[in-house]
Amino acid sequence: MDEKIIDLQNELKTKLLKATDLMDLDKIRVAFLGKKGSITALLKGMKDLSADERKSLGAEINRLKSYAAQKIEERISELKEKEIEKEISAMPQFDISTPADMERGSYHPITLVQRQCETIFRSMGFTVEDYSEIVTDYECFESLNIPKHHPARDMQDTYYLENGQLLKSQTSAAQNAILKKYGKNLIENGVPIKAIFPGRCFRNEATDACHENTFFQMEGVMVDRDISISNLIFFMKTMLSEVFQKDIKVRLRPGFFPFVEPGFELDISCLICGGTGCASCKHSGWLELCPCGMIHPNVLKEGGVDPDKYTGFAFGLGLTRLAMMKYGIKDIRDLNSGNLKSLSQFTDDE
Repeated sequence: MDEKIIDLQNELKTKLLKATDLMDLDKIRVAFLGKKGSITALLKGMKDLSADERKSLGAEINRLKSYAAQKIEERISELKEKEIEKEISAMPQFDISTPADMERGSYHPITLVQRQCETIFRSMGFTVEDYSEIVTDYECFESLNIPKHHPARDMQDTYYLENGQLLKSQTSAAQNAILKKYGKNLIENGVPIKAIFPGRCFRNEATDACHENTFFQMEGVMVDRDISISNLIFFMKTMLSEVFQKDIKVRLRPGFFPFVEPGFELDISCLICGGTGCASCKHSGWLELCPCGMIHPNVLKEGGVDPDKYTGFAFGLGLTRLAMMKYGIKDIRDLNSGNLKSLSQFTDDE
């Protein structure tokens, strides 16, 4: 039996030296240490030996087993290191003294539109806020006058997480936090709440030329004494004329949103087709751009603002659709495609 152990050890050494890749080593491991391997067979062959013989021989076989496992692991490490060295040597060599290519990249069209809108609203006294993409059910729905099981939730097919939180389906999810953040200054010092909060939103949409499951919005609110629909129309008209640098044909039509009353849909005449009808505007000549309205008293109250003393407006501007209108992008899916050829045509025009 001792001769078999010595023979197996020598055989193992020979095969390990001949192994050229990890696949060869795995075959060696199975041949020696597997359920039907040579070393395992030695252990099974001890059943006919006496107790003393099994004790002494078993120790020898176990040492061989440990030796085999160790040598196989060492050989694996050697071959892995050689593979890394081979990959490094195959890499192209770079001359660090070569002048760099100074051709610059470009900003994404949504980034350009967002920055432009932020500049416009800052000039009108609005602060720019940032907000999390993962929010609670309270932030996204309950604080916005949409209680649990309210049918209005069916308007937004939402991505929920296992912990009960969700990917925000609308930038309105920040409204409650903004009202609470600036409400004290409004009440104590009479400073109006004027804020915009752009961000990425998520809905389980069926994608087409004008719908995506990931898109960008910019929410805006203004709260003070005696705020009316006229204020809302003024700020929206001012913003759109600045963005497009020309008069834009718009229309207001009634729209239902639980967090505003009354609520409106602000549509913009499709600049891609000139109002004649195309796939982007569903051949209507109009593109829904901005849900808006007067903030519902329940939402103000939930944010710590007395609706009997103060009123305000809110709007949810679709930055993705605004970028499509500004740059003549016919398919919304191009914006998330990562196609550098399509996106590289845009430059910072600020």
